[in-house]
Amino acid sequence: MRFRRYPTQDHPLLRILLSLTAISVVTLFLVLPLATVFTEALRKGVGVAFDALKDPDARGAVRLTLLTAAIAVPLNAAFGIAASWAIAKFDFKGKQFLTTLIDLPFSISPVVSGLIYVLIFGLQGWFGDSLRDANIKIIFALPGIVLATVFVTFPFVARELIPLMTDQGREEEEAATSLGASGWQTFLRVTLPNIKWGLLYGVLLCNARAMGEFGAVSVVSGHIRGLTNTMPLHVEVLYNDYQFVGAFAVASLLALLAIVTLVLKSLLEWHFADEIAATHRH
Repeated sequence: MRFRRYPTQDHPLLRILLSLTAISVVTLFLVLPLATVFTEALRKGVGVAFDALKDPDARGAVRLTLLTAAIAVPLNAAFGIAASWAIAKFDFKGKQFLTTLIDLPFSISPVVSGLIYVLIFGLQGWFGDSLRDANIKIIFALPGIVLATVFVTFPFVARELIPLMTDQGREEEEAATSLGASGWQTFLRVTLPNIKWGLLYGVLLCNARAMGEFGAVSVVSGHIRGLTNTMPLHVEVLYNDYQFVGAFAVASLLALLAIVTLVLKSLLEWHFADEIAATHRH
């Protein structure tokens, strides 16, 4: 029987070829490297891998990574909401310039952004003398790591919300205002319910990047074991010291945190699929 193909329907062989190509690329560049990380971490047994994770320096790196993300992500969420609301709901001079600034971290190397903070807050930097006199330490300490992480990750929430808020328009906010609602009431009862899923996605992406950031944090951290090494930096230190099992054990924990983030996002999408679809239609 001859196959009947409609004008808008691809040939079965083409669909099979495209599917196999996509599966091959995903397997080669995503699945295999991820499987290799876990395989190398468990090469000498689960006990050895857990011992590497129980090392004081490893635990310090985990704590610092989680603490940095816990500070940077809420700050970026607050900035992303404010910037998105201003850009999507209001007209003002400099609006396009603000939008361009939000994309700046995407175009600047993370290493360069770290060097900028060293130039500003380092001992030989612009504010170095003032900070030293006030006994305030930013570079080679937690504040510098947080600042570098915030800079690298702050576009994620804003870039998720700006298109969503723009598509939704201003009608509901204007209606709420005309009925006597204050700006804060309008945001809590109208704007926030409409953007909550976009906000959640942006926060998840921001959190994943914050925990995995290497370049900018490497410049401002000083690589002090147990104090200023985050998980990615600790992986590099262990690998350079030929402690491969420990390096892959910490890397597997970092990968596991990313996988948990992805699974959580997928579960929320599946559980609230109807509500999410209604929000996007709106």
